[in-house]
Amino acid sequence: MIESKNLMFYYRRQKPLFRELSLEMAPGRIVGLLGRNGAGKTTLLQLIAGLLKPKAGELTIDGYIPHDRQPGFLADVYMVPEEFSFPHSSIAEYVKAFSPFYPSFDQAKLRDILDEFQLSGDMSLNKISHGQRKKFLIAFALASNCKLLILDEPTNGLDIPSKSQFRKILVSSVTDEQLVVISTHQVKDVDTLIDTVMVIDEGKMIFNKTTEEIARAYYFALVDTLDAGKALYHEAGIGGYRVISKADGLNESHIDLELLFNAVIHQSIN
Repeated sequence: MIESKNLMFYYRRQKPLFRELSLEMAPGRIVGLLGRNGAGKTTLLQLIAGLLKPKAGELTIDGYIPHDRQPGFLADVYMVPEEFSFPHSSIAEYVKAFSPFYPSFDQAKLRDILDEFQLSGDMSLNKISHGQRKKFLIAFALASNCKLLILDEPTNGLDIPSKSQFRKILVSSVTDEQLVVISTHQVKDVDTLIDTVMVIDEGKMIFNKTTEEIARAYYFALVDTLDAGKALYHEAGIGGYRVISKADGLNESHIDLELLFNAVIHQSIN
């Protein structure tokens, strides 16, 4: 669905964020896009959504050039940005005005998700809390049934119960025909959701593996004492050391996404 070849982008009077960025993302995946501050995660999402235009290279989404903003492209792509604003309207008025732009919009799904989030149609979007507005935007995105859903820091502003709701709702709402791309610094909020991990750094894709590949290749553990000869990467913490070692093919472990990211950034694994 998403294909990029030698993508280049920079902001005026700044060094290039991307020089030769190439990547592919296929439907049926929930991709976690990770990177340090300033690595260009939000910029990449905006390029994919057609809000920015590449300086060079190729970028296509399901055969469309995003920046052309063709109706067929716009009808099947929905982005939940980190920062957002709403018109002075109720939830019901907003849905009535904007849902017709998405041919696959499911009103029944929206009602179910709003109920789960404890939101109602008569609520004013400019009078409810930031977290409630974020939950509505997530609900609208999922109800759109777009082929591509882009979520930039979706759990920012959500309290702990709402984060749990978000995870449950997302898993139950998306289908194998959809691609979900989540960019976040709150990796613990999404580590049970994503099935593909991509890390960008210094304008390049430095890590791109499915969780299945990661689980087969690495073992994550908390140990009392450190065996430096076996650990590919380690961090000291409360109660011992968090370590990544090579998988032995016998034991499985839960992927520590935060530890994995730090190991990738420090070039301990690739």
